[in-house]
Amino acid sequence: MTQQMNFAKMNGLIPVAVQDADSGSVLMIGFMNELAVQRTIDEQQVVFWSRTKQRLWKKGETSGNFLDVISIQPDCDSDSLLINARPRGPVCHTGEASCFGKDRTNDLGTVLGRLRAIIKDRKLKKPEGSYTTRLLNDGIARIGQKVGEEAVELAIAAQYDDRKRSIEESADLLYHLLVLLEAKEIDARDVALELERRMGS
Repeated sequence: MTQQMNFAKMNGLIPVAVQDADSGSVLMIGFMNELAVQRTIDEQQVVFWSRTKQRLWKKGETSGNFLDVISIQPDCDSDSLLINARPRGPVCHTGEASCFGKDRTNDLGTVLGRLRAIIKDRKLKKPEGSYTTRLLNDGIARIGQKVGEEAVELAIAAQYDDRKRSIEESADLLYHLLVLLEAKEIDARDVALELERRMGS
């Protein structure tokens, strides 16, 4: 990949946007030189070139909050990169998950991405008192039952002139569907790819 990148435009550097692989939120922006790109590929953790320290800098080298690489995508001009990564902790030095603060975007795709990340976190940490934790512990059969129940409730709500209830039941169904996908270890992006494939037919 380093051979195809154009490092000449910015005197040996390229800008890099790091995006949360689960939520889709932009986590931070940094710069890489050719060696930083190669180390990122080799180590599968994000390594930047620090313009202030004038050296390679692995994100998380002091905090332990590394960025584990999921995918690396050059732009159309091969002079910048988009990296999808899973953070091991807060990305920003302020303690926020993102250097851009809380993601307040409310389009459906972004909200579902953030919800996916929360469900993954509940599965990993299993906090007490969490409905998601209890649902995951109950197993696939129970989760599938809930998906069916919510689908029926949405179908019934749709028969009546009650927009609010239809919205609420839709939210319930989407949430339980995401829990089911997580329990089955199905990446929601694979569902998106299947939808995209069908749109092309």
